[in-house]
Amino acid sequence: MITTSFSLAGKKALVTGAARGLGQAIAIGLAEAGADLMLIDRDPMTETKEAILTQSRRVALMELDLGEMDGTLAHSVINQSILQLNDLDILVNNAGIIRRLATVEFTNADWQDVIDTNLTSAFYLCQAVGTYFLKNNKRGKIINLASMLSFQGGYMVPSYTATKSALAGLTRALANEWAIHGINVNAIAPGYFETEVTAGIRSDTERNKEVLKRIPAGRYGKPEELKGISVFLASPASDYLHGAVIPVDGGWLAR
Repeated sequence: MITTSFSLAGKKALVTGAARGLGQAIAIGLAEAGADLMLIDRDPMTETKEAILTQSRRVALMELDLGEMDGTLAHSVINQSILQLNDLDILVNNAGIIRRLATVEFTNADWQDVIDTNLTSAFYLCQAVGTYFLKNNKRGKIINLASMLSFQGGYMVPSYTATKSALAGLTRALANEWAIHGINVNAIAPGYFETEVTAGIRSDTERNKEVLKRIPAGRYGKPEELKGISVFLASPASDYLHGAVIPVDGGWLAR
């Protein structure tokens, strides 16, 4: 049955930025497909944990600021995840922040904080989990959260756009290197979703109207609408998919 190819029964997944929004929905979706979870965020993850427990899946938590990630910490995170879950099959690099300012007003922190959280943490976690997969001759799945700004420039979000463009490139680079070893590295590129990141836009009547006119679907995405693509990329159904950056944007990029 084709449906068995989408099962994550017995799989172990690590999801960053899992306290709310897209990361929360992705984590719950993976649990619904059968995976046990390690959740990472700097904020409390109680709500996500409780939702996963209703699926009778195992869940562990690690409170951590991803902006502090380096190679040593990343290997510690992966090792701790393996210890807690007894293995690790899936990494979802979802954690991200945004700073919205005119470029000439950007401070060092506005640039570096976003780079560290969105890009540097993802690289080091990919490196650490890739080391584990390769050392154990293990098939694995890595899913990076890119953005439609991996394809476009955005407006007054230079550091965010830079990180999301880089994540798309990193996804392709790692796929080129690791596909031969049975490690799938792909990315999801969400458009406008109902999250904290878009709260300011949605509260601005004129700006919100402009955005909705540009989306063929005529609405913002709901976080739970990323469950399907996430399960697909984490499951055996995507075993021959490598280096893809898949837009989930209501048709935004098609217009």
